[in-house]
Amino acid sequence: MKILLVGEYSRLHNSLKEGLEQLSHEVKIVANADGFKNYDVDYLITKKYRSGFLKHFKNLLYKVSGVDLESLHSKKQIINFKSKISNFDIVQFINEAPFGCTATIEKDIFEMISNWNKDTFLLSCGTDHISIKHAFEGEFRYSILTPYLEGKDKTFLSAYGLKYLQKDFEALHHYVFKTIKGVIASDIDYQMPLLDHPKYLGLIPNPINTTKLEFEELKVNGKIIIFHGINSTNYYKKGNDIFEQALDIIRLKFEDKVEILTIRSLPYKDYITSYNRAHILLDQVYAYDQGYNALEAMAKGKVVFTGAEKEWLDYYNVKEDTVAINALPDASTIAKKLEWLILNPDKVTEISRNAKDFIDTHHNYIKSAKKYLETWKVNA
Repeated sequence: MKILLVGEYSRLHNSLKEGLEQLSHEVKIVANADGFKNYDVDYLITKKYRSGFLKHFKNLLYKVSGVDLESLHSKKQIINFKSKISNFDIVQFINEAPFGCTATIEKDIFEMISNWNKDTFLLSCGTDHISIKHAFEGEFRYSILTPYLEGKDKTFLSAYGLKYLQKDFEALHHYVFKTIKGVIASDIDYQMPLLDHPKYLGLIPNPINTTKLEFEELKVNGKIIIFHGINSTNYYKKGNDIFEQALDIIRLKFEDKVEILTIRSLPYKDYITSYNRAHILLDQVYAYDQGYNALEAMAKGKVVFTGAEKEWLDYYNVKEDTVAINALPDASTIAKKLEWLILNPDKVTEISRNAKDFIDTHHNYIKSAKKYLETWKVNA
């Protein structure tokens, strides 16, 4: 079967592609490189107006006329790729607006690619209209919008996906959902808003290619190493401010027992090796399930502070603090969990093994690819 994957977030489509290829399917990805993360794609949609005079001119023209040159440039590249991204049996979009264009251009691109191919499906694995509406209306106990709603973040507001509440993106959402065969959630965070939707096809756990991630048994012979990776544009959205407050508490109390590593905004190929020395990885706060960075770190045997809420515990039938540590939006609570691990290093080793086993059982990239194939086949 020929499968076209449209868009890339956090290497999800790359891992799915690798699983599908192991099952003898032909797979291509058309996408941009997800910003500084620079993921591999087959047909790369480049950005032309990112800096200097061209960026200034683009912004000025958009302000005066509403014409976005970057969006038009993306659309032109898609048209130029037509012969290479046509006649696929299955197309899966990673998002309603995977190219970062205006709603009008995203609709044009979605319509073209859908018309050039057979059956179109959608993933919910990042901010989109339904998830942001659900969060904005207070349907979650807390959400990625919490820092915005609390007034913490006044700089990187685009990171919260608020554009999906605008009328043009809401219209895009309705058009996409009218066209697709169905929508698949990648984790609990995206399943919750979709549960009663007639086009919801179920949850397929994120595929993780463990052959590319070396597991190393954790041994605590000296200081416990805590890794904190920061993406500057998502600083508040991921709860990095809360992690830093917790680390300040730990640093004062256990200076002789811990080493803290902090890095900022690395490309994926550098990031994935930057925490190799670490025992504990601080991932994100405002989540109910693990995102991609957390899952890959768990596959490598790290003890990850991330989303591991009751909904996730119930879904996978696991006990609290045995596979991952639920990072609540409270610095003192996170610090207490860190202290528990520092004082009980045997737990670090135990959770590390459990995390690796969990990924192998529930997130294996070939198992995940099989579930996608079954879902597409039944609903095509």
